[in-house]
Formats: sequence, structure tokens, C-alpha cells
Amino acid sequence: MMGPLFAVFRKELLDSLRDRRSLLSLLLFPLVGPVLMSLVLTQAVEQQAPVTSVKLPVAGADHAPGLIAFLESRDVEIVEPPADPITAIRDQQVDLVLVIPATFGARFRTGRTATVELISDDSRTDTQSSVRRVRGLIAAHSQAVGALRLLAHGVNPALGEAVRITDVDLSTPKKRAAIFLNLIPMFVLLAVFIGGMHSATDSTAGERERGSLEPLLITPIGRRSLVLGKWLAAVVFSGSTAVFTLGCTLLALGRVPVERFGMSLSLAPLQIVGVLVAVLPLALFVAAAQMLVASFARSFKEAQTYMSLMVFIPMLPGLLFTIQPIKTAAWMMLVPVLGQQALLMDVIRGEPVAIASYGVTALSATLAALLCIQATAALFRRERIIFGR
Repeated sequence: MMGPLFAVFRKELLDSLRDRRSLLSLLLFPLVGPVLMSLVLTQAVEQQAPVTSVKLPVAGADHAPGLIAFLESRDVEIVEPPADPITAIRDQQVDLVLVIPATFGARFRTGRTATVELISDDSRTDTQSSVRRVRGLIAAHSQAVGALRLLAHGVNPALGEAVRITDVDLSTPKKRAAIFLNLIPMFVLLAVFIGGMHSATDSTAGERERGSLEPLLITPIGRRSLVLGKWLAAVVFSGSTAVFTLGCTLLALGRVPVERFGMSLSLAPLQIVGVLVAVLPLALFVAAAQMLVASFARSFKEAQTYMSLMVFIPMLPGLLFTIQPIKTAAWMMLVPVLGQQALLMDVIRGEPVAIASYGVTALSATLAALLCIQATAALFRRERIIFGR
């Protein structure tokens, strides 16, 4: 049995390596996906980074000299405002404009609340840091003046603060970077589905469409050995893409400048090993499931349609954990894809993971793969599947 099996495996592996589309599925996603993700995350981090100096157009600066002096002492450069602040902001000529009304001084001197207008466009993500900076400084100035007013009236400002919260943050740099590191499971799981997709489709629906499956079936090779050989070739592509994607994703995340926020996007060697141990057994099930689904397709294009729908499967657990955070439970390890997603989330966060969890997820994926292989071998015995074009 092993001789014919490996003969089919070598044949399918060589065919896939000669096929440009198979190589693109192996290389394109691991390279393009992490690079695009790195560029997007870097841009997002740069936009969220706190700014130290701001150019602030101020209309009516003469009405609030104390506020203006306070802002200038905090590295805010006061500049002339545009003639029409609203139009200037809409046309993106300026980022924000502070408007101080003529009534500011009178209300301020009499101890009443003075109002200023901070005009900005919240839909512009590139200006949010500057807006937060100015808003925070104005709030700090207001708090300082309020405290001085209370002291002037012989009132302790602390009386207005009945309860003070002292934050005790137990998060580690890796846990603070969870929002970024959680992208690793999604990319790796997607790679498992994308990597062997073309090989599994071409070795079933593709060969049947080309008419090369019939001569292969009349050779003295058992149906199970034939399916196992094709399956192993798809597993190699699926697992290789997952490993390549993990490496490219780690390199891409390493270039995202999150250190200024006290985060760390690096994974320890044991975590990388944990990710691979959790994911690679899933390639056994995914390749078998893709071959089973492609066997029902009447053409290669129809099989590709089915495969594109299957790509959404690894996205569902990620969306579930994002929208409704769920604590990892033992029963999840019995469900392929969901078990790997839950296991990867714990590994990425640096949580202790029991060795039994790795074993259960691998065993469930292997058993599901064997069931799919058995079903595919049974389909290859049906004339309707072999000759149904």
C-alpha cells in the first residue's frame, strides 16, 4: 500500500510544483497579506501616537490671554485663523480651529463658565491626535483655574473629589499588544485553507475535467491509497503556507512601532512552537475536507467557488471571539478550527496551555481528516462522481 501511495504523492507534488497557480497560492498570500497588514497598522499607530507640538489657529485669542499663555507653555503654536474656519476644515486646509467668543473674558472674570469652540472633523483620523492634545490641555487649564477659584473662596479643592481611582495595571507588554497579536491566528488559519486549496481542487475536480482521473483509476492502485497520496500533497502545501505565513507575519509585526505605547509584538520561541503545534494538525483536516468538497464539483471553476466559500470558515471563530469574548472551554478543543482558534489565542497572550489541549485538538483534526478521506475514497468508487461532467 505504501509504494502506490507515495507514487501518487510524488506525482501530485510534482504536478503542483510545476503549476504556477499552486506556487502563487503558496507564496502570494504569505507575502502580500502580512506586508499590507504591517503598512496599515503602522499608519494606524502613527495616527494614534500622542503629539507633542501642535499648530493651533485661534480666532479671538485676545479674549483669553491666560488660556493662550497656558497653551503656548505646552508647546502649542498659536497661528492666525482662516477667514472661514468651517470651510477651511472641510477643505482640509487646517486640522482644527479654536474659536474664543467675545463674551469669554466677562464670564471668566465673574467666575461663570466660559465657553470656547473647538472646530474639527472627527472623520479625519490624521487629526485626532492633535484634537485630543488640544482638548486635554484646555481641560487641564479649566481644572487648574477651578481649583484656584475654590482656594480663593477658602474651599479645599479636594472636597470636590470624593473618590479617587488608582489604576493597578497587571497587563504585560504582550497582553497590551493583544489587539495586534490577535491578527496572527487569523492569518495563519487563513493560510492553512488557502495554501492547499489549489492542490486539493486540481487533483480532484481538475483531473476529472481534464480526463486524467479515469486512466489513474484503472491503474492497480486502491481508491484509498489514491486519495491518501493526493491528500498528502495538499497537506504539504497547506502546512508549508502556514509556516511561511507565520514567519512573514512575525517579521511584518516587528516593524510596527508600538514600543512607544509600552507594547511588545515579539513572540518567544516556545510561543512560536506552540502556534505551529496547534495549527499544523489542522492542515490534515482542511486538505481532506477540501478534497471531499471538490469531488462533488462538476468543473474546476465550480470547485473554486466552493473553495472560496470555505475560506470564510476560519474567519468565523475570529469574529466570534472579537464580537463576544468567550473564555476558552474544554469542549472547544473537540471542534476543528474553533479549537485551534481558542488554543492560538491563549498561546499568543502568553497564557499557560496544557499539553492535553494540543493533543485533543490534533486528535480531533486527525479524526475529522480520516472521515473526510474515507468519504472521498467512497465517492471515487461511484461512476456518477468519476464521469459526471
